[in-house]
Amino acid sequence: MESQQAIVVGAGIGGLTAATALAQRGWSVRLYERDTEIRAIGAGIYMWGNGLTVLELLGLYDDATVGAHVGPVLESRDHRNRTVESIPINGPGKARVYTIMRDRLIATLLAGAEKAGVEVVTGVEAVAADPSGTLRLADGSRDQADLIVAADGVNSRIRDSVGLLKLRRRLSQGATRLTVPREEGFVAPEDDGKYIEYFKDRRRVLYTPSSATSLYVALVTDQADRAGRQVPVDTASWTRSFPHLAKLLGALDCVPARWDTFEYIKLRAWSEGRVAVLGDAAHAQPPYLGQGGGCAMMNALGLANALAASNAPVPQRLAAWETAERPTIEHTQDWSYRLRLLNLIPDGPRSPFLRLTNEIAALGKSRLRAALTVPTIR
Repeated sequence: MESQQAIVVGAGIGGLTAATALAQRGWSVRLYERDTEIRAIGAGIYMWGNGLTVLELLGLYDDATVGAHVGPVLESRDHRNRTVESIPINGPGKARVYTIMRDRLIATLLAGAEKAGVEVVTGVEAVAADPSGTLRLADGSRDQADLIVAADGVNSRIRDSVGLLKLRRRLSQGATRLTVPREEGFVAPEDDGKYIEYFKDRRRVLYTPSSATSLYVALVTDQADRAGRQVPVDTASWTRSFPHLAKLLGALDCVPARWDTFEYIKLRAWSEGRVAVLGDAAHAQPPYLGQGGGCAMMNALGLANALAASNAPVPQRLAAWETAERPTIEHTQDWSYRLRLLNLIPDGPRSPFLRLTNEIAALGKSRLRAALTVPTIR
């Protein structure tokens, strides 16, 4: 039987995962990326158990996790540098959380796609799709497939061309992300390998070792905080907020960085005809749970599984995929959206609030539902 044809638009985490998973299940896959080279945007990335399991199931885990940092605990610290929340990880019976350099992950996913037989086409922009499975490119040409997967980010032209957008909310918060070499003295010696989020007023600093030599730092604040979102980083301003992190923040001076405003996106449906949408194009969320990449990967594998599960018409298989995956993904999205409110709580009441949430096990399990989900392969 002749293999079915799929077109994937976007060579980010979700698009590469979808392309690889479909090709491994016998689909003939062409992937379009508008940039002339496929490269990572950002610094480090949290990879929870769901994303790690997807890598395992695709045969990419060993390559992707070379040099990854495996921390012992996730901590939240208040304005006085007191630990108010502590989540042990990576031990017996605990959640798995690794941090990986984003360029390492993208390179591994790209190699996996090419090994699976995906045809990767760079420097070509897709601008619209038709539910019948026709893709229109920026040069006016068209391509046809049994399935089109739009994984082209929050500004997805494919999603918008088929009218799937229900809600797009640009949040009042964002982050400056950057990578610096790890050095002694950034934090206390006993904290060096931990993942730590520091709170002060409406600012947060995320301290994330992402390899033996690299440190991923995110500076989260309001869009209205001009000094806080300045690039290059206004290290003096941030040091006034977090004096105990003076050496770390001083190391950010003139380091290449980027500011991104967080977005929250919901669709009326994840597919229309033969067009499916996933990743940030479908379910963008603020990064407070570190689940953007993991959800995209889990959803991409779920898509491939649903398409391999039957010989029903593609639209029916896409509906089954959405029914299976959407509740968990949107539960996680909603938790991430709520967690933005921690920035709005004054320092005094925020500390006991975080301690209380740390003590309520049901809350921890609820907010980590996607992270603790174990994807399967079919």
